[in-house]
Amino acid sequence: PQAPSTRNDIRNCSTDPPYLPPTVTDTTARLAELRSAMRAYGVDAYIVPSTDAHMSDIAKRDAPLGLLTGFTCSAGTSVVTQHKAALWTDSRYWTQAERELDCNWELQRTTWIESIGTWILEAVPVGGNISLDPFLFSISTWNSYSQALQGSGRTLLPLETNLVDQVWGDQRPPPSSSEIYSLPAVFTGSSWQEKVTRIRQQMEQHVRRPTAVLLSGLEETAWLFNLRGDDIPYNPVFYSYTLLTNTTISLFVEGSRLSAAAREFLRSACPGVLCVELQEYGEVSAHLRHYTQGNVIVWLGTEYTTYGLYSIIPKEKLLEESYSPVMTAKAVKNAQEQELLRAAHVRDAVLLWLEKTVPGGQVNEFLGAQHIDALRWAQEHSRGPSFESISASG
Repeated sequence: PQAPSTRNDIRNCSTDPPYLPPTVTDTTARLAELRSAMRAYGVDAYIVPSTDAHMSDIAKRDAPLGLLTGFTCSAGTSVVTQHKAALWTDSRYWTQAERELDCNWELQRTTWIESIGTWILEAVPVGGNISLDPFLFSISTWNSYSQALQGSGRTLLPLETNLVDQVWGDQRPPPSSSEIYSLPAVFTGSSWQEKVTRIRQQMEQHVRRPTAVLLSGLEETAWLFNLRGDDIPYNPVFYSYTLLTNTTISLFVEGSRLSAAAREFLRSACPGVLCVELQEYGEVSAHLRHYTQGNVIVWLGTEYTTYGLYSIIPKEKLLEESYSPVMTAKAVKNAQEQELLRAAHVRDAVLLWLEKTVPGGQVNEFLGAQHIDALRWAQEHSRGPSFESISASG
């Protein structure tokens, strides 16, 4: 194997001038802008994740890590101080990172938060502030950073102003404008009104008698209301939150994107306890703050809720479990869903083409993946693959 220093497809920061392949993004100006914003807010280190506000797969609009670093993979964390910048990622992406990062960045070949914490403690003096956007971090990740920095004399400071958004400015990709549509009943086996009623029954039967369920996972809201979209590649979901109380239903979504049929679908029972009130997507925090001023208990799933939303709810008014009752209900398929799953697998038997063709040596990984995608698209009801093909043989 060639030594890393002689490869021309990865960076070499040890030469003068350093060698950078054409796949590298120059991040000098971006880092200067971010550091200026950090100084304005009194931030000594800023943590940027590869997660979004729903702990879901990432759309390009919600990929601050890629914008800041030039690193285009789906798993990583970066930390920027006034004089240093580093990116942590796992072994799947080390070579790609060396092809995409410029020499402003140190590549850390691990993902452990303990490693990130150690690096921060070495880079930030006692008394410094370490900040992040709490609406991009899970509750468990926030707790891990808090534990890693505990007793160090540094402060972990949630900052609701996203500093990478300031760097992005008007160059940030626009939000999706595609239509959010309702699924025909033949594909669901249960109406959204039936699902809401069953969730409310679970609320009444719970020993703590929660008054509301907060949904942050995009698939939770999509499943509950039998709605679909395409805001994230390979995912039939749309950006949204839901606050389902024992008497009201608030759906936080860009309402103008709802098809006429979907709007009628949701508003047919208005007024009443099965009336869906449409709220602006960005109003969820303010709505939740107002709601939790009352005598209430909010039930949520910690796996899909960000620390930003979680921290709004007073501890005594919080019922937290790993998964919300909607996520657990979604996991149990009704008879119609089971039949649809079987039918989908029968259609996906077009993969048999691979078993017949690959042994003959007439197809490579790339062409095989292309042809399988084409065969799938030709199937009835196909709306595309669930992820980009990962193809290999031998």
